[in-house]
Amino acid sequence: MASNKTNDLDAQVAINDLPITFKVKYIGSEVARGLWGIKYTRRPVDIMVLAAKQLPPNKTLPICELKVSVEGVSLEIILPKASINHWNYPIDTISYGVQDLVYTRVFAMIVVKDEHCTHPFEVHAFVCDSRAMARKLTYALAAAFQDYSRRVKENGEMQSDKITPTRQKFAIDLRSPEELAEGVDDETEA
Repeated sequence: MASNKTNDLDAQVAINDLPITFKVKYIGSEVARGLWGIKYTRRPVDIMVLAAKQLPPNKTLPICELKVSVEGVSLEIILPKASINHWNYPIDTISYGVQDLVYTRVFAMIVVKDEHCTHPFEVHAFVCDSRAMARKLTYALAAAFQDYSRRVKENGEMQSDKITPTRQKFAIDLRSPEELAEGVDDETEA
């Protein structure tokens, strides 16, 4: 048990540590059925991991640099080279981030697309080099959320730039995969 506490302390990220860049493999994206909660990332992560495991031997997951900053998450594909290789997810479009409870090297986040879309929530998943790195990535997004929350409060919620009523709710799940597994049935949106 003591080693988990030590790993969590090693993973801690403060706002002044941002921006921070991680080298990850992009698993892909899937539709999510809700705004936040492990119950909305679990099935999409299972689907994406299964698809990744079924890739032919000559095909690999894209290697990316994922940067977490107070502005949000940016993703750049390093290998293989592609015509479109860079995406930005502004902090006000990310509603949830978590280290997966089954695949503990996987970090998943829910992004809110245009609310007029049929499926406005999308899970993006990334494989990290280690469980500790996935944890650190989760803490980095938590620090960005903390800064965003502070800015929204300072500016007044009604005056915040692009926030829509749907996007005003965001969460980061800092429970360990073991704690997530214990509490997954108890999870509510209350």
